[in-house]
Amino acid sequence: MPVHRKDTAIVTQRLVIEPARKKDFEDWSALRKRSRKHLQPWEPTWPRDANSRADWTRRLQAWKAGWKSGRAYVFLIRRVKDGKLVGGVSLTNVRSWPANSASLGYWLGHDQQGHGFMQEGVGAVCDWAFRELQLHRIEAGILASNLRSRKVLETNGFREEGHAEKYLEIAGVRRDHVLFALVRSDT
Repeated sequence: MPVHRKDTAIVTQRLVIEPARKKDFEDWSALRKRSRKHLQPWEPTWPRDANSRADWTRRLQAWKAGWKSGRAYVFLIRRVKDGKLVGGVSLTNVRSWPANSASLGYWLGHDQQGHGFMQEGVGAVCDWAFRELQLHRIEAGILASNLRSRKVLETNGFREEGHAEKYLEIAGVRRDHVLFALVRSDT
């Protein structure tokens, strides 16, 4: 059963993690624009109108539909102390019984690295997903060269499970990925 979007807020010591809302556009667009050179090598090809109001509207509609169907949960991450947007985290391809699993994705603004925000945010979202969505498994794929992403996963208990050839299109090219998973400890 899907979780209601409006009622969801995950709060940690330093972060507030909530679904994206219409009012988040300016902060999201500004952070993504400032971080473009940092993010593009790790993400699918950006649309021509990346970070525009039209891009945001398309994304927001898709994200809301994902929440409504229970198939995708996209969050933005803000600092508690000042409300500054630092990045985002998502659970997509959510599969119900018998799999009870999802795919994890995340991004962080270039100027927010090195503070442990993504480690904290990923851990909190995984805990929420195990508790609220009753997931048993969360999967993630990273480029082998992305050592910061590896650290985020390993710090949160993800274990490397293998290698997937040409797993995802990243920056316009099908790229091999290292696969990780986190399995709920009480199953």
